[in-house]
Formats: sequence, C-alpha cells, structure tokens
Amino acid sequence: MDMSNLNTTHQFDVIIVGSGGAGLSLALSLPQHFKIAVLAKSTLTEASTFYAQGGVAAVLDETDSIEQHIDDTMIAGAHLCEMDAVKQTVEGGKPSVDFLLRQGVQFTLDEQEQLHLTREGGHSQRRIIHAADATGRAISTTLVQRVQEQQNITIFENFIAIDLITSQKLGLNESNRTLGLYALDEKTQKVHSFLAPFTALACGGAMKAYLYTSNPDIATGDGMAMAYRAGCRVANMEFNQFHPTCLYHPQARSFLITEAMRGEGAYLRLPDGERFMLRFDERAELAPRDIVARAIDYEIKRLGIRHVWLDITHKPAEFVKEHFPTLYARLLELGIDITTDMIPVVPAAHYTCGGVMVDEHSQTDIAGLYAIGETSYTGLHGANRMASNSLLECFVYGMVAAKHIEAHYTADYSSPDVPAWDDSQVTNPDEDVVILQNWDELRATMWNYVGIVRTTKRLERALHRIEMLKREITEYYQDYQVSKNLIELRNLVLVSEMIVRCAMQRKESRGLHFTLDYPELAPELRKTVLIPPNFQVETPLVNE
Repeated sequence: MDMSNLNTTHQFDVIIVGSGGAGLSLALSLPQHFKIAVLAKSTLTEASTFYAQGGVAAVLDETDSIEQHIDDTMIAGAHLCEMDAVKQTVEGGKPSVDFLLRQGVQFTLDEQEQLHLTREGGHSQRRIIHAADATGRAISTTLVQRVQEQQNITIFENFIAIDLITSQKLGLNESNRTLGLYALDEKTQKVHSFLAPFTALACGGAMKAYLYTSNPDIATGDGMAMAYRAGCRVANMEFNQFHPTCLYHPQARSFLITEAMRGEGAYLRLPDGERFMLRFDERAELAPRDIVARAIDYEIKRLGIRHVWLDITHKPAEFVKEHFPTLYARLLELGIDITTDMIPVVPAAHYTCGGVMVDEHSQTDIAGLYAIGETSYTGLHGANRMASNSLLECFVYGMVAAKHIEAHYTADYSSPDVPAWDDSQVTNPDEDVVILQNWDELRATMWNYVGIVRTTKRLERALHRIEMLKREITEYYQDYQVSKNLIELRNLVLVSEMIVRCAMQRKESRGLHFTLDYPELAPELRKTVLIPPNFQVETPLVNE
C-alpha cells in the first residue's frame, strides 16, 4: 500500500512494530473489530521468523511430558530461567501448534499422517514440529497471507519506528503510559505519527551488533532501545547466543546450517577429520549451543584455522535430501554437495536471550506497551536459549498479549494532543560515510571484545569505545535529518552498551556468558537488570 499521499498522523487501537511470528500472531489473535497497524521495517516477510530452519518445540508425543520439556529448558538455561515463564510457555505448546494449524501452516507429517517430530540440541525427546528444514518460511508466509486477508489490519511496509510517545514525554500528570510512536516512511522520508492506546514491540533481536551474524539486516535492537529510552527496564543482555554452525562462504555471509542436521546425526570435524566435540562434552554434537559454539571457537583459535567442518556424508544421500531439501539445494548452488562434501562452518551471533522486561501478559513497565518475542525478556531462556523454544515463545506471548489488550480495551479512548515530528532545526547530512564508519567500528568492537569468550579488560575496552561512539552518534542524530541507517545505528550503539554493562555486572561464567576472569558459577541465581534514568517506580512491576 502506498502511504505517501496519506495524512502523516494515524489513529489505531493497536500498533504492532514488527512482522515476524510474534507480531503477526498478536495481530491474528486480536478481535476483528480492532483497528490494527502492522509496521514492517522492510517487506512483511523480512523477519527472523522467516529464516528459522528448525521448528517449534511442543510436547505432542505420548512418550514426552510437560515436566521433561521444563527440565530440559532449565538445564539448557543454566537454571537461570524463571519457572513461571517456562511453565507458561511449555504449557502453551499444544495451543500454539493448534493456532498455527488453524492458520493453515503445512507442517511435515510422518508415515501415519501425524506431525513429524525431530530432535535438537538440549532436548531429551523428539518434540520439534517442522516444515522440512524451512519451518520459518512456512510459518511466516502463511501468517502474512492471513494478515493480508484481514480488513481490520493496515500494513505499513518500509516504515522504521524511531521513538515511542509516552505520557511522561508529553509531561502529562499521570503514571507513564504509551500513546503511540513516530516512524519514518523510508520511501518518502516523511516521519509519521501513529497513535493508539496499545503498542506492541515485536521487532526481533539485536545481533547485528556483531560483525558476524546469522540474523537478517533488520535485527538492530530497535524495540529494546526504544523501550529503554521510554523508561522500561531491560534484563540479561549479556546472554547472546552464538549459533555454532553458520556457513563459512564468501557468497553467503549469514547462511545458517540448521541444528536439526546435528540432531539427525551430523558430526563436527577438524581439518584432520577428528570428531572433536567428544573431548568437550559427553553429549558431543547434541550438547547445548553455548558449549558447541565455545568448543568450535576454542579449536579455531587453537589451530589458527578459519572454520571447522560439519559432516553428514555418512548418512544415505536420499535421507539427507529428504530431511534437508532447502539446505541441499542452496549449498549445491554454492558448489557444496552435502551428501558427499563436508560443510565449512563458523559460529555467528544468533539470538538475544535478554530484552525488555515483561510480565506474564507481555506488558512492560509502561502501561499499554507490550514486548513480544526476541525483543522481550520473559524469563524463559535464562542464560541460554534452547533450540526451537524461541518460536514457541512468540506464539504463546502473542496470544496472551492479545487477551490482555482485549480485556483492557475501552471503546471511548481518546488520544491526547501529540505534537507532530519537528525536524525544522536539522539539516540534511552532508556525509553518510560517518554512519558507515561508526557502524563498522561498533560491530568490530563487539565481535572482538564482547564475543564468545570475554575478559574484564576486553569489556572495559569495549565500553570505552562504545561511549565515544554513542556521543558522536547522539550529536549526529541531533544535527541531521533521520535516515534508516542513522536510526538503526542509534539503537545498536545503545543496545551494545546494554550488553557490555550487563556483562560487566555478571561476575561468573554461566550459559552464554563465559569470562576467563570468573570461570566458575556464582552461588546465587540472579538476573542482570538495567534501570533507565526515567524509570517510574509506580508503574507495573514485572518479573519480580
């Protein structure tokens, strides 16, 4: 839809920022008489959900149980997961699958025409429902199609959220609540005001903060940064998951090799052919991701090599093609036949386990503001996300947020007067090379100093550089007109600072946070919370 000729102020009941599994499941779970806006930073399908190869974890098999899924999640999360969140999410497994089936998602079936279940690292049972090896694509395209069919949902593609509008920012004499947000229309370069009593941030994670990542380009931590600036607490930002197996290839810098391949028997090998994972963990290739990623990182540094190898050539060719048709075809285009050739792989930044603190309804510290999916901290993942729990979290919390919004909706809501975006005091940037330079420097700093293995000295160096970059970027933001790159860089530098400050507070090695200065586990279990300067104590307290 071309929005260029429309008014730049829009009134809705609910604004959803993000078009992945979290945002679209919320949109489709809300009553059809609600006026809903879905803002997509790029095209509708350009979200991490679309690229998810694994699947959705859910207890469906009679040999499995809710208790086993909870135990597996707690173990993978190094016991830092919050039990209430784990229980709510795991118990939401079957309802989530039912929701997806109702939308028309075509999952892979077994010989008995039942949902085929596969197994991934950290899971004690086969409980991953999937659509071959392209589950995210199947879910994303189906949900997008359903949203496009709904008359009450207006889609704004290529709209980049800039900042939230809150009662606190407007100086209203009331506890802080959300009123909407400002967003840039990338096509016209106009800033629009979106006003609503409810706003949901479903913007994904922040792993573009790192030089090497499996994430799409949109993963710049926009929701986390906007929420923090508006007065929301964030938690556990030090826990960044590095996927162990990203394809090492110059023509495919962020192509992920699904964990399901190791679930179906693939081995990790060194150049001499040694299966090295057995030296690090008795679960070998099926150990949780943090252990596998750290082992690969160790071997790469020890041997001075650029990558290790993933090998499934010992399995029958037909088995490989049937289970991994998308991977097989894509890698064949790059000259790698996975039925006969080993795959060069390296770890890459993959998932943000921390995020904006929310309660069991997905509501943040600000009334009417919700965070769902990777943007949020629900307490589910603890110190390490277990494979395929993330898509499940999107659907469970998307549906509970919809119920909460419906229960608190009032038909007579009227929006206060909100000033239009004022860019009268800024000029067009003369040199965008400044943004590019800062972007490259930030991501290299994060990769080198705040990566898989950390030290106090590295974190201090990272913070020093990030603070300098933040000052430069803030100055630039105040002087020049906003652009997509500038908005993303402003968010990324804030989120990078959050990651470093959380990492500096954690004086132990747990899950995804591994520091050479504190290699042992601390005796107490605690989350790392960052409180913004404008946090209001009287707002709803969450996850306490």
